[in-house]
Amino acid sequence: PNWSERYAVRRLPFARLGERDVAFFERLLPGRALTAQEEVKPFNVDWLKSVRGCSQLVLKPQTTAEVSQVLRYCYEKNLAVNPQGGNTGLVGGSVPVFDEIILSTALMNQVISFDKVSGILVCQAGCVLERLNEYVEEQGFIMPLDLGAKGSCHIGGNVATNAGGLRLLRYGSLRGTVLGLEVVLADGSVLDCLTSLRKDNTGYDLKQLFIGSEGTLGVITAVSILCPQKPKAVNVAFLGCQSFAKVLETFTTCRAMLGEILSAYEFMDEKCMELVERHLKLSSPVADSPFYVLIETSGSNSSHDEEKLNNFLEQAMASGLVTDGTVATDDKKIKRLWSLRERITEALTHEGYVYKYDISLPVGKLYDLVDDMRARLGQSAKNVVGYGHLGDGNLHLNITAESYSHSLLDAIEPFVYEWTARCSGSISAEHGLGFKKKQFIQYSKPRGAVVLMQQFKAMLDPKGILNPYKTLPSAPEWGLC
Repeated sequence: PNWSERYAVRRLPFARLGERDVAFFERLLPGRALTAQEEVKPFNVDWLKSVRGCSQLVLKPQTTAEVSQVLRYCYEKNLAVNPQGGNTGLVGGSVPVFDEIILSTALMNQVISFDKVSGILVCQAGCVLERLNEYVEEQGFIMPLDLGAKGSCHIGGNVATNAGGLRLLRYGSLRGTVLGLEVVLADGSVLDCLTSLRKDNTGYDLKQLFIGSEGTLGVITAVSILCPQKPKAVNVAFLGCQSFAKVLETFTTCRAMLGEILSAYEFMDEKCMELVERHLKLSSPVADSPFYVLIETSGSNSSHDEEKLNNFLEQAMASGLVTDGTVATDDKKIKRLWSLRERITEALTHEGYVYKYDISLPVGKLYDLVDDMRARLGQSAKNVVGYGHLGDGNLHLNITAESYSHSLLDAIEPFVYEWTARCSGSISAEHGLGFKKKQFIQYSKPRGAVVLMQQFKAMLDPKGILNPYKTLPSAPEWGLC
């Protein structure tokens, strides 16, 4: 469905694309201004296939100069622009709401430089995360983030949404690993903060404004990022636990015994496992557990790491925290175990319509929300499942139904946000707000903070042409219902 059919949203008074505009862009980007309906269509639909925009033009610049010329023209003509990376977002932030021009970074995929001593990578925003990881791995490094969508997502989109993912426990967030950015502002001016310095205390740290801004303040065109050394030894343990309390206790024990080599601690409930096995035909080496835990260690000494991991597993089994488990040390088996966790999102899409919630909570309360939601929805939902990055206090709560239902949405929202706010959690841990969550920002941010954000937006994009209808709540004077 189109946005305006599902959500009460009206188009803002931007100009409409005309023949002269298309002719200008065709001259500027020969062969890279797409107007044919079948070519444009995939860019209009989000990855979840839950919403669809009506853009009639996709622009594919290759350089920062071209992005600058596009935005300067759009700013002068008051044409709205939807920046788009790999289009793997889950909150409707990467597709047009109406007829915004899609500015795709797909052809901005060049590595600019890599320093083998410091591990600092400088690249264009359209580089695919998995390709970058392969590139730096050849030099003995890895990217500091890893996501299920790594085969499609772009580093620029990762930074624009402050993506979290599977390595955050070990390497921290992009707010720490991104050293510099090049950004084109709404009027076409280029902000070059593409520094490759670990330390730079001169004035305000402007890059932080654009990390997590979801394309509403500027278009990221290049990124400088610090890559950690590739670990020489990686082990993965996949374990079964009989209760969520045991999952928590296992985490505490694991952190104490594995210390600096712990790089991931992920959990999933039995419903997730059932869906992954049924829809994707994957098989779990651990059966019949209410909860499953995936633990990854990364270090420089395999015998040291294996000894630590085995000591932890012996302790966990002996004390009854874990009932069953398996360990992988070779790449093939490690990938197989990771796929059980990484492909849950994909398995859920086979269930019909998915209501997705990405919540930060105190770790001890993480699964209470899933239990409460199951009790609240009863038979009206097909499945209510919980999984996520337990080490970061990040729950992915997913509710499935045969098809979209407004009454089911009303039963979920705002209940899920009120519940989260009562626990001083965040309504978006890593997915961002996009279009779907923007009206609920007040559950996680005080009014004064939201007003300040709106002032930043007004200063950097006075005409509001960059990714409109997203991230910040709609002002009443915009006439939104």
